Amino acid sequence: MTALGEFLAKRSVNKSMVARRTGLSKARINELTLNASSHLRAEELYLIAKAIDANPCELLNKLYGHLQLISEEE
Repeated sequence: MTALGEFLAKRSVNKSMVARRTGLSKARINELTLNASSHLRAEELYLIAKAIDANPCELLNKLYGHLQLISEEE
């Protein structure tokens, strides 16, 4: 399960409802929640956040807040 899948599961979100509200296919929602190699596009993240009444920035931070810049050593 992906970080998005875990986030939705913790909130007990119905993926079919998300698909209906966002216009994304059920197959795409399943891919984003189950397949670690799938890439979430910004517009998909925004629509999903709106569909579940979450702040898009909060969702972005939850999913990608672990990323770090590469340090530049001189």
